[in-house]
Amino acid sequence: MAKITLKGNPITTSGDLPAVGSQAPDFQLVNGKLADVSLQDFSGKRKILNIVPSLDTPTCATSTRKFNEKASQLQNTVVLVISADLPFAQGRFCGAEGLNDVIPLSTFRSSFAQDYGVEVVDGVLKGLTARAIVVLSPDNRVIYNQLVNEIADEPDYERALAVLG
Repeated sequence: MAKITLKGNPITTSGDLPAVGSQAPDFQLVNGKLADVSLQDFSGKRKILNIVPSLDTPTCATSTRKFNEKASQLQNTVVLVISADLPFAQGRFCGAEGLNDVIPLSTFRSSFAQDYGVEVVDGVLKGLTARAIVVLSPDNRVIYNQLVNEIADEPDYERALAVLG
C-alpha cells in the first residue's frame, strides 16, 4: 500500500504501481460504447496510462487536455485516460473539450484499480483511483511510473514523455 495525500490529508492506496521493468498486468476496461477493452487491444503500440480520480475535477481535466495535446505528436503511442467515471461522463467530457487524441476508459466493471495498486481505500475518495502515470513499451513492459504524492497535483508530464524519446 502506498501513502499519498489529498490536500495534505493522508490517504492510502490498495497497493503499489507495477514496477519499472515488470510486465504490465492485463486489464479489462470499458470504453464509451460499453465494450470491454484489454491491454492486448493496443498490442504493438507504446501506451501512456494517465490514471485519474475523475474527469470532473480540475487537475484531472488539465492532465487529460495536456496529454491530448502531446498525443497527436507521438509516434506509435496511445494515451489511455483511465478513471472511475462512467463511460458516458467520460465521453461527454472529451466531446465537449474536443479531445480526440486520448482514449477514455472506465474502471467500471473492472479490477484495474486493484491490479495496478491505485484504488483509494480510505478517505473521501475511497473507491476512486489515485493519480498516476504508467508508460508501457510496445511489449507491455513498464518503462516509467509515477504515483503522484499529492493527489491534487499534476503528474510530471516531461519525465513521462521523455522515456518515449
